Parts: sequence; structure tokens; C-alpha cells
Amino acid sequence: MAGRSPKSAPFDNPRPWDNATQEQARSLLSAGAVQLGLALSASQTQALLDYLGLLHQWSKVYNLTAVRDPLEMVTLHLLDSLAVVPALERHLRNRPHQAAPLQLLDVGSGAGLPGVVMAIACPHIQVTCVDAVAKKAAFVQQVAATLGLIHLRGLHQRVEHIQTPHDVVCSRAFAALADFVQGSAAALAPGGTWLALKGKKPDEEMAQLGPGAQVFHVEQLQVPGLDAQRCLVWMRAAP
Repeated sequence: MAGRSPKSAPFDNPRPWDNATQEQARSLLSAGAVQLGLALSASQTQALLDYLGLLHQWSKVYNLTAVRDPLEMVTLHLLDSLAVVPALERHLRNRPHQAAPLQLLDVGSGAGLPGVVMAIACPHIQVTCVDAVAKKAAFVQQVAATLGLIHLRGLHQRVEHIQTPHDVVCSRAFAALADFVQGSAAALAPGGTWLALKGKKPDEEMAQLGPGAQVFHVEQLQVPGLDAQRCLVWMRAAP
């Protein structure tokens, strides 16, 4: 992941997605959500676990993620993505009232991280997960269909070809800030916001941003159960 180096205690023998593991995952996820200040409903928690089960199953064939142990996935995938949700919700509260729901584009989404997690935790926004790899976009489409997430879609396309405006364009494990901004500029709505998930504060990347974008906020995150730096870099088009 660009600018990120997750660290966690490795599992030598990845455990199966059986009932016992699912209950452990549920406890880990619920405790982490509480630490993040998120009030997930029972249906949202179950949807996240169902997504994890699909990711575990599909990764056996399609190599969607290098993380194969379900409990590692809870921390490195679910909680790492959920850590962004409080900041996104604050952004929504500060947004001028609009009749249409916020449109969020997750660039280089891979298996749907963080886009699928955001769609589950924030059902009031429209989420598009775009990836240049067809099998990854197909997986997100399968997740949306299986879980009944009508506000989520997977899109097989290069982000440079997207010109539909989105209010928030986010990325996790995609590219350096300058490349992310340049590649997705046509997909950002007027007055929209770029949101990049990084590890430690990417001072060098921020210094290399071109004149078309500016950083207006860097927010530190703490992911439950993860001893590693995390931050969000908020950017907007330069005036």
C-alpha cells in the first residue's frame, strides 16, 4: 500500500471461516467499532461479516487479498476501513443540504476496500468501487448483489476514463498523492473532496502535489488492534 506498512501478529495457519471463527470475528469487529465510536446495527455488523466471508471464499481462487486469516482481515481490512467513517460522517454533516445523496468514488478499490465497508456503514451515500482489474470489480458487484446493497456498484474501468462527477473521491493502497489527484481529476465534482488513506503523514508526497490540488487537512487515525500509523489526507482543487 502506498505510504502504508501494516503490522500485525501473523497467523501461521490461517483458520477456516467456520462458526467459531465467525463468532471471534464478530466479537473483534464489535469491540473495534465501539472503540471507533461507531454505533453499528446488528444488520450492519452481519453484513460486514458476510462480506468478510465472501472475501475469504473468493480469495482462495482469485487472490483478492494477501491477508488470508479472517481475524487478520477484521483488523487490517474492516477496522482499518471503518476508522475512516467517523471523519466521513463529519464531512457529510458539514456539507450544504442537498436533495441528492453524496456520490463517493473509491479508486483502485480492489476487493472493495474501503468502498464496500463505507457502503455498509453509510447506507445513505452512493458508492462506486472502480478497479482496472475485471475480477475485482466483478467481486464487488457480487457483494452488492449478495448483500442487497443497492447503493453500491463495482465498475471495471480505468479511473482516468471516468468523467461522471463525484462529491468524494477516495483511495486506499492506490498511488502517490500526485498520481491519485491527476488520474482522478475528471471524476471530482466542482467543490468536491479528495480523501487519501495513508500510513504515516506523507510529507514528501504532499510537497510534490501539483498546482491543481491543495491539502486542507491531515487527520490522524487509530485503528483498534493495529500498532501502526494511519492518517487521512483531505484535498480539494486549488482555486
